[in-house]
Amino acid sequence: MTYCDILPYRFFSYIPSGYGAEPERKPNSRLQDRLLKKLGQHAHPFYFTIPQNLPCSVTLQPGPEDTGKACGVDFEIRAFCAKSIEEKIHKRNSVRLVIRKVQYAPEKPGPQPMVETTRSFLMSDRSLHLEASLDKELYYHGEPISVNVHVTNNSTKTVKRVKISVRQYADICLFSTAQYKCPVAQLEADDQVSSSSTFCKVYTLTPTLDKNREKRGLALDGKLKHEDTNLASSTIVKDVTNKEVLGILVSYRVKVKLVVSRGGDVSVELPFILMHPKPVEPPLSRPQSAVPEMDPPIDTNLIEFETNVSQDDDFVFEDFARLRLKGAVDDKDEDC
Repeated sequence: MTYCDILPYRFFSYIPSGYGAEPERKPNSRLQDRLLKKLGQHAHPFYFTIPQNLPCSVTLQPGPEDTGKACGVDFEIRAFCAKSIEEKIHKRNSVRLVIRKVQYAPEKPGPQPMVETTRSFLMSDRSLHLEASLDKELYYHGEPISVNVHVTNNSTKTVKRVKISVRQYADICLFSTAQYKCPVAQLEADDQVSSSSTFCKVYTLTPTLDKNREKRGLALDGKLKHEDTNLASSTIVKDVTNKEVLGILVSYRVKVKLVVSRGGDVSVELPFILMHPKPVEPPLSRPQSAVPEMDPPIDTNLIEFETNVSQDDDFVFEDFARLRLKGAVDDKDEDC
């Protein structure tokens, strides 16, 4: 089954200089200035703002036998040349650029997660108390998670084992609303807690994609082309009133479960945040050198972008091949 829904969140037109009323312009970025020097006078810079309520780029991992495009949320920019915005978009005069929408970890993390529960058993006036906590709320991808477990067993039962797992919860709000959970890290210890005793121990788990590449439906961060990715980052939603544009919401919890002999299980869950740190922003301008730097000559070769590009640029040009349409009729636009 394949599902695809195209939602045009933003549509705007660009009028080159000298061809009518010009929209409000912003100063060019360093990347745009470099491209203008490379591509020449026929290049036209533009900008747009992504709405904050849009979902993040998330992909559901396909199974080993699945074929076709994976289900998920992705974005692309479509640019086309036309005389009016009502014209149909054709392949021969349009280009597409896939982009990602990502969220980074908040600068101020929340309080340390801690939860406790007390379980009473039938025909007994004494109880079993479980307390679990994490060393912090925010973790970066690849960082180990320390789980502190404290058990006070005043009952007549015996705790036989301790099971700890990190679970990913994915609320899929696309064509329907559903929630899927998937364990991404698990640990089982034969630690026993006898009657009228206490127990305290710190367990460590590290959720990574390397150990979960065969799990179908696991939420991953959106990726470009064939580059590797990681487990989907936690989704931070500020306004949950608009359910139609939420996409795939990802959250994580640590589950601590005590296996009790002849008494059932006692468990608690600890929510936490798993994200990437916010990258350090480069300085807006370079220090001016005493000797002015000469601009490299403009090369009109649009096939290879490696000419006259300084080594200290923070972007990479990639080769591309032009689509040559000779006498071909307009193709039908692909919906998915």
